[in-house]
Amino acid sequence: MAAAPVLPASAAPTPQPAPLSQAARIVNTFIAPSKTFTDLRYHARWSSFVTPWIVIATFSVLFFVSVGKQVGFEQVAKNAIARSSRADQFDKLPADQQARSLGIQTTILRVATYGSPLFVLFYALMATLALWLTFKLAFEAETSFGQAYAITMFSLLPGIIGGILGTIALFAGVNPEGFDIRNPVGTNLAYYLDPETTGKFVRAMASSLDILSIWTIVLIGIGYACTSKVKRSTAIITVTVWFLVFKLVSSGFAAAF
Repeated sequence: MAAAPVLPASAAPTPQPAPLSQAARIVNTFIAPSKTFTDLRYHARWSSFVTPWIVIATFSVLFFVSVGKQVGFEQVAKNAIARSSRADQFDKLPADQQARSLGIQTTILRVATYGSPLFVLFYALMATLALWLTFKLAFEAETSFGQAYAITMFSLLPGIIGGILGTIALFAGVNPEGFDIRNPVGTNLAYYLDPETTGKFVRAMASSLDILSIWTIVLIGIGYACTSKVKRSTAIITVTVWFLVFKLVSSGFAAAF
């Protein structure tokens, strides 16, 4: 009687790494990003983006409170008008119309700055949608949308360094009339260009050469590489292309207004 064939033993499932805490994810984003994004591959939840968003929102509000205390939103609005294409038109207005226009600009600015945490959520959502669809359609990436949104939010964490540096600069002493709320610290090339002699489009594009933005681009690329089979270099190049497209469009608008 022939012996029954011996079936090969099924391979044991690969054990998943233990999940990281949200605090560990945040710390590792700065010192060991692959650990954070690999953890999101196995343990991401729909709410994984909340903690980094709270951290970003906290430092954003701290910075804008400092702006209001050290510079004042009315002065920030004056500076914005002076740098805009409407400066000559504003100067020709009667004093009462100037005051009314400045008051409206100040109110809009104050609402926009303190509402920045909500704008971060929206900006991250739009960026995630564009990148996630690109990786899905072009590279068949396995990253889920929830993972992708968390990747974007964790990758924005280096921005808090800009907020910290900006807050320090404000309390260290800043010229209120020269303060530019859109570019408060020298982490990019545009900060060092003279706004009087440099075109708006050139300055807007020069702001692309920003240490914190480049850091964020690299982090997003690492995130997609860790959660899918896309090569890290390919992922970083893809994110860079999208960033440059965004900067070209936004710089065109900046030059027009």
